[in-house]
Amino acid sequence: MASVSPIAVNPENEWRLNSREPQGWARTARPGPGAKRKYFMVSCDTHLNTSPRLYVERLDKKWHHKLPRVEVRDGVKYMIQEGARPTRIPEWDLEGEDLVRSKAGGDNRHEVEVGDAEALDRIRDQRLDGVDAEVIFPGGPAFLMWSDPDIDFVYAQIRVWNDWAMEVCGDHLNTCNPAAALAPADLDATIAEVERCAKLGYRVLTLPCKPIWGPGNVDHVNYNLAHFDPLWAAIQDHDMTATFHVSTGMDPRLARGNGGAIINYVVHSLAPTIEPMVNLCSSGVFERFPMLRAGTIEANAGWVPWMLQSMDESYLKHHMWVRPKLKALPSDYYRAHCFASFGEDRAAVELCESHGLQDNLMWANDYPHHEGSWPHSAQAVERTFGDLVTEETRAKLLGLNAARIFRFDVPADYRD
Repeated sequence: MASVSPIAVNPENEWRLNSREPQGWARTARPGPGAKRKYFMVSCDTHLNTSPRLYVERLDKKWHHKLPRVEVRDGVKYMIQEGARPTRIPEWDLEGEDLVRSKAGGDNRHEVEVGDAEALDRIRDQRLDGVDAEVIFPGGPAFLMWSDPDIDFVYAQIRVWNDWAMEVCGDHLNTCNPAAALAPADLDATIAEVERCAKLGYRVLTLPCKPIWGPGNVDHVNYNLAHFDPLWAAIQDHDMTATFHVSTGMDPRLARGNGGAIINYVVHSLAPTIEPMVNLCSSGVFERFPMLRAGTIEANAGWVPWMLQSMDESYLKHHMWVRPKLKALPSDYYRAHCFASFGEDRAAVELCESHGLQDNLMWANDYPHHEGSWPHSAQAVERTFGDLVTEETRAKLLGLNAARIFRFDVPADYRD
């Protein structure tokens, strides 16, 4: 992709520009020259879009018939994939920055000045947005990996993604930090993949919100059970960070008809991301693995205080039924081990300090998705943060927490 700067802002996106740089901030979220220095900013949720041909080129031909495909039925395009009902593909005429976003986020590279290595377009895109580093998750066809019931097929795709993402980002890991995908329904294969990805250089792992996806079944194993202890041990031993990205582990398109887009997003996409956090915090996992780190991605964070309160209330009031007996409250384990990424979630910022979550929340611009803030993240940060938190907390949420949890090096200019 060619340079994206300057980007034409079409009228539908002009609202994204609405903001004034707040008074009283020691630094700024705005890139470029200015009187103030910029915050160290890490986007904890971005996506790397695979080529539609990647899996065709790299997967054994025995799997090709199972790959997602587009079919036209009665003049309408549908995405067909095993494990999910056909999904209609809407066709829009995009323009301005909407068109730019739809083409960004791939593995494109550009030549830079003599003496510098060939660089990814996404690094330049993020610098335009004031972002110094990013944590990268599957995008495009790769995001459909956790949908098929055939776990061998899922792992064939996962290994392709894990190899390819490191090929793309391996020379830029302190800027572009990709997450290796896992499918814990096959525990032995998952542990083997953790070991393999640690050797490849991965520091971040992404797991589906449910280890066995599809319709709920009480007989399925879940992350609260000791069944997964060997996995947590392997992750802890390699000092890797476990993440649970929104809309993984089930088909998030369960509602149709009036309000379906909203229902699916709030109820069937965002809400299920809470489950793995409650699983880990209430079951003694963090007592057995005291160095384990885990968190949610792209589910926002205004719900975190409610979740902490609800876990503790249940533990105390239902003490006669709760097993195991914990050494601390579930909320204590969350604050010590867990995190949540958020975008334009003002409720999360408002509740952060009053609920002692200064070290647990992390900002993201969701590059290059339309629901994200790229390429106007500075304005989004100013609108979302305002004067709601202290300078120290603002710096933590914008980048320093991510540096600690995802093992980024903080440049010297930012360390104060």
